[in-house]
Amino acid sequence: MNEDIQFILDTAKEAMDAAIKHLEKQLVNIRAGKASPAMLGSVMVDYYGSQTPLNQVANVNTPDGRTITVQPWEKAMLQEIERGIMHANLGFNPMNNGDSIIINVPPLTEERRTNLAKQAKAEAEDAKVGVRNARKDANNDIKKLDDASEDLQKNAEIDVQNMTDKYISKIDQIFENKEKEIMTV
Repeated sequence: MNEDIQFILDTAKEAMDAAIKHLEKQLVNIRAGKASPAMLGSVMVDYYGSQTPLNQVANVNTPDGRTITVQPWEKAMLQEIERGIMHANLGFNPMNNGDSIIINVPPLTEERRTNLAKQAKAEAEDAKVGVRNARKDANNDIKKLDDASEDLQKNAEIDVQNMTDKYISKIDQIFENKEKEIMTV
């Protein structure tokens, strides 16, 4: 196979892998009823004037399936951490006991589960768009090749389509698993 075509296929595969990784990272932030430190992954805290991820100013733990504890490395950060959690709009009500912040993760209502499933579906659709964009870019690059025969170009386009189909079905599988996890009470 032409080296240029192989390079195009490898580049498309990397882009599709990146779409899957991004999807998995986004889905971790969608909670499924069980407490996890990753739920606070998007929380940013004002640390002496600069926005800093929560996990860089405090320890985040889950002593049980319904509780998240945030232990700041500096007591002065308690208020800022509490404010950061509220601003993140995660639906949590942090409690400050003067030493650490405790968050009780409420069980999800049916309506909230449905909304989270919709959110997960939107993330899956975004990942599919990423995969399709990688396919489009690869096909455009294949068409621009002057030194490859028409047969080689057609075969490369078929390879790109097969790769695309494989990644789309992988995204569907990841979404189905997440949806099942969200909807399980």
